[in-house]
Amino acid sequence: MVISARICIKRSYTTSCIAYAQTFKPQSIQETHNVTQFDMFEVNSKLKELVKSDRLSDARQLFDKLPHRDEITWTTIISGYVKTSNSSEALSLFSNMWVDPSQRMDPFVFSLALKACALSFSAKQGESLHGYSVKTDLVSSVFVGSALLDMYMKTGKVNEGCKVFDEMPIRNVVSWTAIITGLVRAGFNTEGISYFSNLLQNGMSYDSYTIAIALKACADACLLRSGKEIHTQTLKKGFDTTSFVANSLTTMYNKCGKGEYALHLFDKIKTKDVVSWTTMITSYVQTGQEHNAINAFLRMQESEVSPNEYTLAGLISACANLARIDFGTQFHARVLRSGFIKFMSVANSIMTMYSKCGKLDSSSIVFQEMRQKDIVSWSTIIGGHAQMGFGDEAFKYLSLMRNEGLKPNEFAFASVLSVCGTMAILDLGKQLHAHCLCVGLDHEPMVQSGLINMYSKCGSILEALKVFNEVKCNDIVSWTAMVNGYAEHGLSQQAIDLFERLIGSGLKPDGITFIGVLTACSHAGLVDLGFRYFDLIKKYNLSLSKEHYGCMIDLLCRSGRLREAENMINDMPFSGDDVVWSTVLRACRLHGDVDFGRRAAAKVLEKTPNCPSTYITLANLYSAKGRWKEAADLRRLMRIKGVVKEPGWSWIKVKDCVFAFSAGDHSHPQWEDIDCVLRLLSLRKEKDLLLYNIDEVEKIWNSDRDLETLF
Repeated sequence: MVISARICIKRSYTTSCIAYAQTFKPQSIQETHNVTQFDMFEVNSKLKELVKSDRLSDARQLFDKLPHRDEITWTTIISGYVKTSNSSEALSLFSNMWVDPSQRMDPFVFSLALKACALSFSAKQGESLHGYSVKTDLVSSVFVGSALLDMYMKTGKVNEGCKVFDEMPIRNVVSWTAIITGLVRAGFNTEGISYFSNLLQNGMSYDSYTIAIALKACADACLLRSGKEIHTQTLKKGFDTTSFVANSLTTMYNKCGKGEYALHLFDKIKTKDVVSWTTMITSYVQTGQEHNAINAFLRMQESEVSPNEYTLAGLISACANLARIDFGTQFHARVLRSGFIKFMSVANSIMTMYSKCGKLDSSSIVFQEMRQKDIVSWSTIIGGHAQMGFGDEAFKYLSLMRNEGLKPNEFAFASVLSVCGTMAILDLGKQLHAHCLCVGLDHEPMVQSGLINMYSKCGSILEALKVFNEVKCNDIVSWTAMVNGYAEHGLSQQAIDLFERLIGSGLKPDGITFIGVLTACSHAGLVDLGFRYFDLIKKYNLSLSKEHYGCMIDLLCRSGRLREAENMINDMPFSGDDVVWSTVLRACRLHGDVDFGRRAAAKVLEKTPNCPSTYITLANLYSAKGRWKEAADLRRLMRIKGVVKEPGWSWIKVKDCVFAFSAGDHSHPQWEDIDCVLRLLSLRKEKDLLLYNIDEVEKIWNSDRDLETLF
């Protein structure tokens, strides 16, 4: 305590001499060799002035030339490196100070070292400093305690951070803000709100930063009531006029579904800067109000506020969600003209926009032209190719990413797992699963749901169930993947039972979960239960989508209730597309309803005039009812229009190569051999030939190649 008091006196003395230091004509770097102990306060003032004016290289030159340094000298230069996020140099200087026997550690410089550990995510080094602080009782300082807490939170050790906070003998507003911020950024929003409530109950003071992070927790967890209570506190303290608090309030109300409140608060902001506009635009995008985001940008232009990189990234994301390539290209042009393309967040948004709009070539060009690429860039290009069905390209980019030294994250793995599921490549999916286990990503929700989807689509429902049973956290995505997996395999009762368990566990199903359970009801013919789940969608405040109506129409059609299906099509808030009417047409074929089938076919052909499956299904319906003339006329019409049924494709993976085939396809270099084998396999009466008389097979092929080479 005596040492701390001495240092505090010295700091106060130095501060009191700033006026004198301003009149002090600084010596050159070469002259500092002759500095005396009496001149230390002048040198420290000069050093502090250089650091504050962002002249860190000059400050370092002055520091290196000093023959004598005290605690303030070290603290000032280390703080400069921490300020510029150069944690490695800050920790290097701290180590040099540590081994200097003439220096003694004080809470201020020790706090800076902990901040440097937080910047570099050096949890191990931070833990060593924690041990030293306990041994020397520096941990009892509120500065050290707050820095320790912040270090643990930023390095992902939330439990250790909470323990440090609970053991702190003295807490200030920085400590409380640090614990709440750490919890909220780690996703523990309700816990963050709980700590904020304890702060109020203890009568502790708080500032606008504490309010802002508490509002963020309410926004992320959709806790409207808590958000309103905190809003009341901001009004009492007068923080509502603070720019970032007003922006946080706007975001909170938007995310909690109170857009009118958010707009009212936004309009009350007297001086709307770029942060205010950007907050409003990004919150619109995050809540699915992309049109409002674009309209807000137009208002922003009218107010003559220039957008920044975050504004443009949000707007381009809005174009991506709307699949408006026309708007997206205009924003791309603006980004190129203004130079914002150098920001990776903007470039990544442009790539996502082109990918979602089906312009993978443009997305790849943007990717190739990026000078720097982060993990998001690689994940975006991999995900874009995976979603468009270009599996080979997705795996190629994954390999390139690893060659660049970057470790794929959960987004990249989820994308390539979806490729394995779509192409039914189980072996490669298992290899990816093993790799996820090796790198420790197997417990990430996105990877787990990707594995469940992959195994389900590859026919390994038991493996999918095994992955699901290992899910530790209540993750709605994994539950949804398993429900859909059961539904796709025709295991309707298992899908329904799992959905009931989901509701019983307190999880809130999303729109995709309901698609899965409605599909299960459709396959099982459970009409009444399907309607009960359909009505449940509104009770969860979810919007009814075209897919939900499609599932119900399919359910009614499979049950033969075709008129009810027609009524639902006419009553739904969407226009019936070709998918819906194709479902009806197939049901009419199944149930022999010619009149309704003809109307359904007409609806499909309005949207896709040359759809071959529609002509064929309707012709088969005519034939099934003995109306041969109409069937023949329809097939004649197909020939006149040149409508040809597109052949189906199948593929097989042999020795890490995927081979695709279609009916009548002769593009494979070994098609003659393959055709010969298929002919042999089709001769069921000649099984002995295939099983035992290999010599005869080789004679037919006129080749000495073995079966494995042929396949």
